[in-house]
Formats: sequence, C-alpha cells, structure tokens
Amino acid sequence: MSDRQVTFLRRDGRRLVDGTGQPVLLRGVAVGNWWLPEGYMWRFGDAVPSPRQIEDFIAGLIGAGPAERFWTAYQRNYITAADVAQMAAEGLDSIRLPLNWRCFMERPGVWHEPAFALVDQLVEDCRRHGLYIFLDLHGAPGGQTGTNIDDSPRRYPELFTDPAQQDATVALWVELARRYRDEPVIGGYDLLNEPLPRGFQYRYPDRLVALYQRLIAAIRQVDPNHLIVLEGSNWARNWSVFDRLWDDNVMLQFHKYWNAPDREHILEYLTKRDELDVPIWMGEGGENNLAWYQGSFQLYEDFDIGWNFWTWKRLAKHNAPVRVPEPFGWQDIVDHAYGGPRPSRRLAQRALAELAENVSFANCEYRPAVLNAVLRRLPVRLEAEHFGFKGAGRSYQVHSEAAHFPGFRVSDDVAVVYRRTGLPGPGIEEANFHHNHGLPRMPEEELAIILQAGEWTRYEVTAPRAGLTRCVLWADGLDRAPAEVVLELDDQPVGRFQLAYDLAPRPADPVVFPIEPGRHDLTLRVVSGRVLADALVLDWSDD
Repeated sequence: MSDRQVTFLRRDGRRLVDGTGQPVLLRGVAVGNWWLPEGYMWRFGDAVPSPRQIEDFIAGLIGAGPAERFWTAYQRNYITAADVAQMAAEGLDSIRLPLNWRCFMERPGVWHEPAFALVDQLVEDCRRHGLYIFLDLHGAPGGQTGTNIDDSPRRYPELFTDPAQQDATVALWVELARRYRDEPVIGGYDLLNEPLPRGFQYRYPDRLVALYQRLIAAIRQVDPNHLIVLEGSNWARNWSVFDRLWDDNVMLQFHKYWNAPDREHILEYLTKRDELDVPIWMGEGGENNLAWYQGSFQLYEDFDIGWNFWTWKRLAKHNAPVRVPEPFGWQDIVDHAYGGPRPSRRLAQRALAELAENVSFANCEYRPAVLNAVLRRLPVRLEAEHFGFKGAGRSYQVHSEAAHFPGFRVSDDVAVVYRRTGLPGPGIEEANFHHNHGLPRMPEEELAIILQAGEWTRYEVTAPRAGLTRCVLWADGLDRAPAEVVLELDDQPVGRFQLAYDLAPRPADPVVFPIEPGRHDLTLRVVSGRVLADALVLDWSDD
C-alpha cells in the first residue's frame, strides 16, 4: 500500500499538476500486448501482424472454443496486482493502457462487461499503489492508422472516411467517460494512438482536427474533470494540426523511437509547448538498448517532459523489464506463421495454455537492468556520450567548441567520436540508434567523448539505498604522459583515475565511495592530459 494519493491531473499552463497544485513529471510504463496484441511481440512479425489476424491464426490452430478460453486466461493473467506492485516498487507513477475497441464494445450500447471488470480491477490495484492510468484508444473503430497496430480490418484508416466508425468512437469514449468521470486514478483520456501515419497525415488532417473537437465536446458533456491527451499525426510525431488548444485541460503527446537522444530531435515539441503554453508528454518510446534508454529518458527529464516506456512485458526479449518465457513448442507455431508445417493441435494447445500461464508476473523473468538504465539507477552503466542536457556550465564545460558528430548533440560542444576511429568519414549523416532487439551497438558503432585538462561532463545517477558504490571508468589517455581524472559526487571529490596511453578504452582501477539514497550528480573532471572516455560503470561494493 502506497502513501501516495492520486488526485485529478490537470493543465496549469505548460505544467501538469495534481489536485493540490503540485507539479507532476510522469514516469510510467505501457502495458502493450494485453488488449491489443501485436504480431512482433509474438515473434510473428509481418506474417501475422494484427490482433484479428492473430485471433484467426490461433483459432485455426486449436479451434474457436479453445481459442476463446485461451484469450480469457491470457487477458486475466497478463496484468495483475503483482505487476502493479512491482511498478510501484520501481518508483513508477503511471500506466498507459492500450485498448482495442472490439474488446470493450460489440456496438454502441452493447458493452463487454468482463473486459471492463479487468480494467476496474486494475484501477483498484493502481489506487492501492498510487499509480495513474491513461486510457489509450490504440485501436479505434475502423482504424485510425490503417496499419496492424490499430487492428483496422482493411488496412486503411476508415475512422476518417466512414461516419459510422466515428459515431462508434464517440460512443465508446462517452461510455468510458461515463464510467470513470469521478475516478482520479484515471490520469487522462488518450483519444487516438498515432493517427494518420505516412501519406495519410497529408490527406486527412482536417478530419483529424474535426474528430478531436467532436470527441472533446462529447466527453465534456459527461466528464468535466479529466485531462484530454492529444497525439499528432504520423506516429504522433507531426504536431502541425495543433495551432491552438480546443479545451483548457489538454496535454499534447509525442512518441520517440530509434533516433538520436538529443535536444535537436525534440525541439519542435519544446517550441510548441512554449507557443501554446501546454504540457507535453513523451507517451511512447522504447524498443532499444540500454544505452539509448539512458540517454533518451535523461533527455526528457532534463527538459521537464514526462515519459512512458514501451513496453512493460515482452515474449522472449531482453529489452523490456519483464520477459515472458517462451512456451515449449513455440518455435513450431512461429514457423507455421511464416508458412512452415502446421503443428499438431495437441502441441499448439499445450503451447498456448503454457503461454497463458507464462504471462503471469510470477512466472516471468524480471530484468532490473532495463529500468535501471531508464532511471539511471544503481547498478548501472552510464555511457559517456549521454551526459546531461542542461547545457554548458550545468551538464558540461569545455574550452572551445569541438567538431560535431553528424546528427547527434550538435548544439553541445563536447567532442563526441567513434570510439575506434574518431569522427565519421564522408557520407555518414548520423550515428546508428536503431537497436530494436535490445542488442548493444556493434564495436565499430560505439561512441565516446574526448575531454582535456580543465573540462568536465556531468551525469545523473540515482541510489535506491545507502551503501558503498564502486565506480569503474572505461577510458584511456590520448597522450604519452598519463592523464588524471577526478570523480565528483554532488561537487565533492570522491576519487581519482590514472589513465595511461592506450589504443582503446579499458577499465581504470575502481573508485569506492559512500552514497546516500536519492538523485545525485556525478562529474568527470579531467585534471591533466587528454582522455577518451567510454563509460562509467557503477555497482554496489557492499553486496
């Protein structure tokens, strides 16, 4: 049970505040693949990509009746009180809940109460632990994207071409608002996930605006309390439709995947925040490696942007906090999805029954390293190039502007280079930040920074408890004379590293120092020589 009490969230200018007027910086996680399964999270990829295709595929393997029983067990087990308790223990404060309309509505006025009952249970679990829930219409009637992620029946955003689908979407949101209008655990209503991607963003922008305005008006007829969350078009990245606010209690949302974590890649959202005096939210980002998580989520917090990590739970992958074990025989089912031989009904039933049990938190593998990277929390590896984003004098200090690495941190003056080869040659426009399977960069892609005497970079680190911390600096000196680096914790020296000349960064002798619970600034300050710094690796020395 948490001491944190949830109250209605609301807009206060560019800030998000709670019912007492205190600013709220959201730090949350999405529970994707629960009510809207996506093929890539089942290892089916584009072979069986959408929810309705996955449902048909499973029914074809084991029959309609057993498939219905499978989905009942799967949905019952996927997110439970144990998941919410772990989220709260990690210090998260919110959940983004993706919904597929077909799970909750047969047609306007005919609701699927068992599905609502599971959402109601999640509400109670979140109340107990002090977490907010953002209802996210990931799959709207007719489809808002025309891709697999919205379950659109004909791979076209028919929500914007069929008035009946718009009527159904309005009816669903009015029903959600009617049920939850007095519930402060519901942090807000995320009206449409990633509407109108690719060319559709230019074809139907006026219809998106009109539908947003209609949805807001309909919701406000029954619910004057809740925050409205609006996403731009083209995977929530294009905010050109937002030239004004259509309600006083609104937050704008963008999504970020696979690009450089730096100020330049969020500048348009910072500009819109100032222009409209509205809070903004990075409502979906993840599917990468730990280094990218460290840099990206530090970036958002340094610019006072709340965030939501995608996603909490994944089958057989290592870059989500919770890893679902792969059932026996699952590879045979995956092979069949790609055109291989059909597994026996007995094997398929066994594998799916096992999957429905494996998704329970108690049966999963928990991977603390993922959220440690997101939260920059001990034990953690801090990549040197992901120093803070607060600018010169606060996050770094150098004597002069360095040659910029193409497409990465070009407004900062610290020298960022390839660890092995220095600055990239002609034709390289940016570093590779696309590692959606969670794998580290290839050795030739590894980045590092160059600092010389009198220069420094600063990193944020969180200690969950008091104890002795061991810090190893991966770096080497660039001159024949040894280099010396001082490590500072909250501006106080706690140790020194002596670095000899070498051809590649290697671990210096560790520094051990005490640390108290909470957030701290960790500074690398070069006293003499020049240094090629790769990473700081922090662990507990008293374990």
